[in-house]
Amino acid sequence: MAPAPVRHALLRWLVLALAVAVWQSVARAHGSVYFPPPAEIARHARDLWFSGPARHAFLTEDAVADILPSLGRMAAGFGIAAVAGIALGIAVGRSRRVYALCNPVLQFARAVPPPALVPVFVVILDFGAPMQIASIVFSAVWPVLINTAEGARDTDPLRIEVAAVLRLTPTERLRFLILPSALPRIFAGLRLSLSLSLILMVFSELLPGTANGIGFTLTDAQSRSDLLTVWAALALLGALGYLLNTGLLAVEKRLVGRGRTTTV
Repeated sequence: MAPAPVRHALLRWLVLALAVAVWQSVARAHGSVYFPPPAEIARHARDLWFSGPARHAFLTEDAVADILPSLGRMAAGFGIAAVAGIALGIAVGRSRRVYALCNPVLQFARAVPPPALVPVFVVILDFGAPMQIASIVFSAVWPVLINTAEGARDTDPLRIEVAAVLRLTPTERLRFLILPSALPRIFAGLRLSLSLSLILMVFSELLPGTANGIGFTLTDAQSRSDLLTVWAALALLGALGYLLNTGLLAVEKRLVGRGRTTTV
């Protein structure tokens, strides 16, 4: 009998396969140009983006123009937000007074809908990559910052007292005590930020003045009534979100593990 994790993985893929099969059957039976079958969408996506030469990792010129710029902007925005959020979150979370003063501002900033901030960055930075990256950073930083601050605040007081008795330096406390204790909350914030980064990446590329990216491909295909490309772009975004989240979960499992215990 297969191990439980293998059975769960097979069950998840079976559910996905059944959903795709139902979609395929319904789309073929309906025959609507607005609701193409998934096989046709996958074939179009392959021809559009993944039918290039092997020396270019099978990426076509359209893939280089559409996918790579989007991933570059998203990676830059998410990376800056992650580093800034963790650093500021640790600083805020380790001081009760600072946390009490900053918490209302943090909660207010987190409550602002991320797409609503894009016009502000357009006015400040004009259209282009700096505006797109800035909008991603400003929206994605708050989940990381708040979750990191909460994780730092939840550090066991007894361990802090033991660290003081052992005369650990601030750097050693940060490395061996605070960060390991806050890691689960940090990764919870990173997962939220990753989703926001993907959303803001696409939204910022829907605006006028954008010349490339997946969001640009969506608006361009919509203007040409190229519904297959629209569906292919949506499927690509879903696949990218799944792959990126899976990769982040793998890193979290490696660093945090199951049943982790911290030691001073």
